[in-house]
Amino acid sequence: MRILFAHQNFPGQYRHLLRKLVDEGGHQIVFLTQRKNEDFPGIRKIVYKTHREPHANTHVYLRRIEDAVLHGQAVARACLALKKSGFVPDVMLGHNGWGETLYLKDVFPDTPLNAYFEFFYSSKGADSDFDPEFPAAPDMPMRIRTWNAVNLMGLEAADYGQTPTYWQQGRYPERYRDLIHVCHEGIDTEHVRPNPDASVTLPGGTVLTKTDEVLTYVARNLEPYRGFHVFMRALPALQKRRPDAHVLIVGADGVSYGSRLPAGDSYKKRLLKEVGNQLDLSRVHFLGHLPYDQYLKVLQISTAHVYLTYPFVLSWSLMEAMSAGCIVIGSDTGPVTEVITDQVNGVLTDFFDKSSLVNKVEEVLGNRKKYLAVREAARQTIIDRYDLKAICLPFHRNMLNKILSERSNPVVAPNDASNAAPRVSVRQERPLTA
Repeated sequence: MRILFAHQNFPGQYRHLLRKLVDEGGHQIVFLTQRKNEDFPGIRKIVYKTHREPHANTHVYLRRIEDAVLHGQAVARACLALKKSGFVPDVMLGHNGWGETLYLKDVFPDTPLNAYFEFFYSSKGADSDFDPEFPAAPDMPMRIRTWNAVNLMGLEAADYGQTPTYWQQGRYPERYRDLIHVCHEGIDTEHVRPNPDASVTLPGGTVLTKTDEVLTYVARNLEPYRGFHVFMRALPALQKRRPDAHVLIVGADGVSYGSRLPAGDSYKKRLLKEVGNQLDLSRVHFLGHLPYDQYLKVLQISTAHVYLTYPFVLSWSLMEAMSAGCIVIGSDTGPVTEVITDQVNGVLTDFFDKSSLVNKVEEVLGNRKKYLAVREAARQTIIDRYDLKAICLPFHRNMLNKILSERSNPVVAPNDASNAAPRVSVRQERPLTA
């Protein structure tokens, strides 16, 4: 099978599927990306570059669209070169968010495309109007409606879609939901598992283990979208109530989501300026980004793990924390509530209620035995619903077989419009235009 992947950040959400396909052998795999990143034997990586940046004088609503078009154009040019060399894929997969999938079907009109749709922007009921501390600009609804043009173009170009949660699927317009299948990328529960012998050595030499009282927080970047401001403001009260607790904070000082900060500024700096003089900083440890196995050890020694998020895409770290046997105190927001049931496999709290967060974290820290069943149920949830090898990887691999089967036997709608079939999987494509 000849397979074409497109994702700006190799390997992105396709790490496990790529490894599976390479292990199978016999496939020709080409991956188009902006960042070569790690070596991955068995895969031909092609690093593409946009030929320019979006123009500074482009209307501000259109800059994301122009950037997506530039990415899509760069991918299309790479695909034209592949086609000229004789490589025509049997199936294509790619992340739509940055525009890579926009023109794949124009180069390979007969090849089915399964596109990854992560988030449909909305001015109501999701991230943009969620946090009153960071209100949206008055014209944000108009910006968001315009930004969704990339989503809509991608949906119209794709034969199939993929998203990791039902909440994320439900953010898309109803008319497109039957196109998008729901399956998480998967958690390797054999590797991400409880380890009673795990330990973490802090920069100053202190060694923490499961016997210590450890509160953990993880985010790619320490920012409001992941509740960093709420968490930091809760720490002074928590430290007073739990004087022996160590707080391990994993994450960088940048901004992944939302508005950028001025150069040299960070939410970590802002929150330390706000509450730092109320904290015993000898027990608050900012660990930055960690190598994966060290990050897992942080989860494995955790007594209580806090995961707060705006209504937005779900972090892999939540699922990994549960798989590692953490008791997660999570925000009562979508899609967290799709995974956690309060007091069954985790603890839920109102995102903005600092007192509730303090009380619930204190309760978990002070009652380890009481929450053993919750800890076990958290891991079992991941095994039952999100296990990489038993559930998610077979689903994605079987989806490829389904796509290829439908390509070989396309559904033909009947002539009688009153008996018309539902959306077919293989479409009549437009010709490639100049």
